[in-house]
Amino acid sequence: MSKTIVGVLRGGPSSEYEVSLQTGASVLKNLNRERYEPRDIFITKNGAWHLDGFQRGEDYILHRVDVVFNALHGEYGEDGKVQRILEHFGTPFTGSHSLPSAMAMNKVLTKNHIAHLPIKIPRHVVIENFNGGEGLEKKIIEVWKTFIQPSVVKPMALGSSVGVGIARDFQTFRALILAALEKSDAALVEEYIKGREATCGVVENFRGEEIYQLLPVEIIPPTDKEFFDYQAKYSGISREICPGNFSSAEKAVIQQAAALVHQTLGLGHYSRSDFIISPKRGIYFLEVNTLPGLTNESLLPKSLAAVGCSLSDFLEHLLTLALNRK
Repeated sequence: MSKTIVGVLRGGPSSEYEVSLQTGASVLKNLNRERYEPRDIFITKNGAWHLDGFQRGEDYILHRVDVVFNALHGEYGEDGKVQRILEHFGTPFTGSHSLPSAMAMNKVLTKNHIAHLPIKIPRHVVIENFNGGEGLEKKIIEVWKTFIQPSVVKPMALGSSVGVGIARDFQTFRALILAALEKSDAALVEEYIKGREATCGVVENFRGEEIYQLLPVEIIPPTDKEFFDYQAKYSGISREICPGNFSSAEKAVIQQAAALVHQTLGLGHYSRSDFIISPKRGIYFLEVNTLPGLTNESLLPKSLAAVGCSLSDFLEHLLTLALNRK
């Protein structure tokens, strides 16, 4: 029986370039060699595609694989850009289509699209880039004075907590806004909700369920971190407990919300949603990740292991979904 040729996309022009290299390496390592012939598709930081070490055009590469495993993260890989390329060439690929990817990458579009659901969302405001100058400064001062403080500042369309910070004074707030606007077209300011952090993955058509809800993971950042930031995510300094220490009611709310977000945004194959659990105010949805990391430090592999699914079997499931997608 001939093997399926799997092109593994990794790297890319993204602030999450290094994480993508790690996810891609993990995918290449864990693909079942009896069924698949992996091909390493490395994309440089300036967007040049390489196949097995040689720079080639996108059309050349994609006509030499049967299916693509998208191991990219962040801009280009999760915002619909690379998905549009794959759709253009008719290449099957893992993960969401281009439009849902673009919507999920934009944190405000995501919030607006799920606003009608029975899911709590932190109060928020958007500061757009006014091309600098007095207009931007006035907006920053206005939001600082009128919005709930302390606040969490995020770039509008980045993942892995890149550029995220908590502002407790005006100088920090202003600096975070300006830094976010260097990375994205707009800055998202959310109310700061103190509580336990959680994440929950879902997988389509898995173990007889249309949307299989994985066990929620409880995230405990180190004591010198106020939240699960980029360093805490990928340096191995946080504790991740799966299944998390949640009540049955909390677990049900988290799992149902993750499934609802996935379905409502029209996401494909798998996703992972992040939450904050306030002891007084309940469970709040923060954002969704359409291409969760699959590195040694990533959360989704831990969730899969907790239900007895190996990474190799999970990769095979995703590739089967991709090849069968209409």
